[in-house]
Amino acid sequence: MNQDSPLDYLPIFIMFTIAVGFAAVSLLGTHLLGPLRKTKVKLESFECGIETQGNARVPFSIKYFLVAILFVLFDIEVIFMYPWAANFKELGMLGVIEVFSFIALLLVGFYYMIAKNALKWED
Repeated sequence: MNQDSPLDYLPIFIMFTIAVGFAAVSLLGTHLLGPLRKTKVKLESFECGIETQGNARVPFSIKYFLVAILFVLFDIEVIFMYPWAANFKELGMLGVIEVFSFIALLLVGFYYMIAKNALKWED
């Protein structure tokens, strides 16, 4: 049996310390070294050089958020298929059965989404 010692985790700890240190130094450095003059022009929102018009807090339709969440959901599900594809030969027939049941479950969710008219933009 192979026993891990705390010394084996030293490179991970060093990398984590460097990453957190870099983020902290970068954030602190921008506040200390950056200009402190705040003018009305600098505090305005900037959109590609176009003058702002109206309030930016216009409410969006819930359909927009629903489509966005469904996209993220089904996009993440596809990512779970990558390890299966990478280890296809080692998983054998059991792996094929598992991935087809996973795809079937995704299709059930997809058909449920279509049955509930989640992708229809008209009311």
